[in-house]
Amino acid sequence: MDQLLQFLISGLTVGSIYALVALGFSIIYNASDVVNFAQGEFVMIGAMSAIFLIKAGVSYPVAAILAILITAAVGLALDKFAIEPAKNATVVSTIIITIGASIFLRGAALLIWGKEIYGLPPFTTNDPIKIGSATILPQNLWVMLGTGVTVFAVKYFFDHTKMGKAILACSFNKKAAYLVGINVRRMLLVSYGLSAALGAAAGLLVTPITFMSYNAGVMLGLKGFCAAILGGMGNSMGAVLGGILLGIVETVGAGFISSGYKDAIAFFVIMLVLFFKPSGILGKGETERV
Repeated sequence: MDQLLQFLISGLTVGSIYALVALGFSIIYNASDVVNFAQGEFVMIGAMSAIFLIKAGVSYPVAAILAILITAAVGLALDKFAIEPAKNATVVSTIIITIGASIFLRGAALLIWGKEIYGLPPFTTNDPIKIGSATILPQNLWVMLGTGVTVFAVKYFFDHTKMGKAILACSFNKKAAYLVGINVRRMLLVSYGLSAALGAAAGLLVTPITFMSYNAGVMLGLKGFCAAILGGMGNSMGAVLGGILLGIVETVGAGFISSGYKDAIAFFVIMLVLFFKPSGILGKGETERV
């Protein structure tokens, strides 16, 4: 029982990061019906930017804000220079463009930061907190708190702001949104910037617990994609639920079976979901032939 509690705490921490990455996938998918496979690189760029800004003497809070802004700028550039020129391309072609962008960003990170593995200091003290016989690091609490605040802020943005409602309108019917005066192109640009900022936030939260390198975004992106599918691609709250569930299943499975199967467990869960409920937990039961 004590082991299970420890695994659940770890699973909630990991799942919170997956939730943020999955939320980024969901935002862009809603706006354009495209799966952005460069989402994992946004996580990496946010963390690596903060690491090197701190090394350059910038204070931790300022470095975190600048890292998020830098990553958001990368997201905007991705849309402006890669996605927008291919506006008449098919969805599959656009997805391939995002895969190419992922490879390009990873290569650029390798040239800029090298192959070394880096870390960030924890936000506060790193003394473990006892919960029964289980322990939790303060940074784990920061991850959960940061994810909760971010998810609430994103939900508020979409539910109560004009721009957020305009993006939702584009996700329901782009042609109708255009006819009522919404700048669909601008909403897509904002979606990429917001998605990149979420990825950067995930990178800043997770790096003090783990480490970061130029290629660390690949697996985080894949896990976030799996979480988005599990919760229901295009459903923001489903993405959050999928991320948390995936993190718990992965951690508990790795703890009771073998840590060597950690990644395999996550992908096996997704295979089951695609086989029995392709729309995901909160997704709509619709099918589309492509």
